[in-house]
Amino acid sequence: MQAPYVDWIARYAERQPTRPAVHDLASDRRFDYRRFDARIDALAHHLVTERGVRPGARVAILAYNTSDIFELQFACWRIGALFLPLNFRLAPPELEAILKEAEPSLLVLDRALSGLLPAPPLPVLITDGLGGDSPYEDALRAGAKLEERVSAGLFDTAGLMFTAGTTGQPKGARITHAMNFYNAVNLSIPARITRDSIHLAAMPLFHTGGLNCYANVVFHAGGLVRVMRTWDPALALGYLGDRALGITHFFGVPAHYLAMAELETFARAELRLTTAGVGGAPCPVAMLERWSAKGVPIQQGYGLTESGPTVLVLDTEDAARKLGSAGLPALHVEVELHTRAGERIDEPEVVGEIWVRGPGVTPGYYGHDPLPGGWLKTGDAARRDADGYYFIVDRWKDMFISGGENVYPAEVENVLYRVDGVVEAAVIGVPDERWGEVGRAFVVRRTGSTLDADVLLQACRRSLAKYKVPRSVVFLDALPKNAAGKIHKRALPKS
Repeated sequence: MQAPYVDWIARYAERQPTRPAVHDLASDRRFDYRRFDARIDALAHHLVTERGVRPGARVAILAYNTSDIFELQFACWRIGALFLPLNFRLAPPELEAILKEAEPSLLVLDRALSGLLPAPPLPVLITDGLGGDSPYEDALRAGAKLEERVSAGLFDTAGLMFTAGTTGQPKGARITHAMNFYNAVNLSIPARITRDSIHLAAMPLFHTGGLNCYANVVFHAGGLVRVMRTWDPALALGYLGDRALGITHFFGVPAHYLAMAELETFARAELRLTTAGVGGAPCPVAMLERWSAKGVPIQQGYGLTESGPTVLVLDTEDAARKLGSAGLPALHVEVELHTRAGERIDEPEVVGEIWVRGPGVTPGYYGHDPLPGGWLKTGDAARRDADGYYFIVDRWKDMFISGGENVYPAEVENVLYRVDGVVEAAVIGVPDERWGEVGRAFVVRRTGSTLDADVLLQACRRSLAKYKVPRSVVFLDALPKNAAGKIHKRALPKS
């Protein structure tokens, strides 16, 4: 018999009812744990009695960041429904395809995003995401209490998160209560999260990084989550430096840190962060050095939706000694490197694909067979040094072969980021008659910079083998990014 899922918010409503739980910054709504719990209960009651949501049913939400998203998540868990956050950056046909596959019984829809689905093929509960008049708030205003909570097991499915994964075709990763619990355990110690932690949730909450790095971890510890509606680097930096808000924790992708560091206000911003986490993409060493010089050692990590997401974490005290490392395996995670043929790699400094196993890993995808052997093949390439620390090299699919040699774009990008005047850089392989493929660098220059291609290529020649040096440089005003803020390399032109 499996262990039961325990309702975190209900427990804290008993233990610390007047401590602050969530603060929606856009609307300035603030709820302590007692009020947060009551709103969750009222929503859960509405879903069951007015909307007919039953255990195992999917409940979707399409919304900008709002405290409503957390209310729906915990309400779904309370009644045994599956929480399904939707990516508001997707095109209508992509959203419709997810709805067709997942078949949710209800869609909670942010009024500001109603144009994405003008005729949703399912019942809808409208919210404005800001606490204003709406059917959503009407349902919660009734204040009814849920009569009976569903007793879920720790390894029961709690939600679905659709991700492209390693195949490029969106699939719904099954998110279990165990994944959420073990992620909280795996992250709370290295990220130093306690009930006194105050997290700024700036990443989109349809993404595992937004929900679980570190928002849900902070809720598990009984802390406070402040929610940004949409990403804005100037606003985020202002929040981080605001003493009244007291932000102790922040998590972002490299692009977030790069954007804030380019602001005129960065130099004078006073930051008192306990932990600043980064993940989602290989991290430029120059960026880590720039934030460290400001007294903010960024804690690198590595994970993915299907692993809850935490796989690797670098302790803050190792940030300088192991600069550029994603760290060691988290407490309850098993990690191995494998060759393309599937053979395990035991020797240090050999690049292989990361395989992950453990109680925090998804059992599989919705409507698909379970993962074979419990191993999640991530599609990410890494090496492990003699001390056991992992260094993410790149995505397997981003690697290209030039003249028979493997080229990992992240290695080239690290060199480009060290050149003064470079704000962002991305390298891809493009067809070449002689070498098969050669590198092409796409670079965003700092405003007013006269940086040219020759300077960049000379920097690469000084630091890299000849076959790794890009053959061309393209300057852009901005690099394409996906909804989580990661650079979207497939959108860069190869011709």
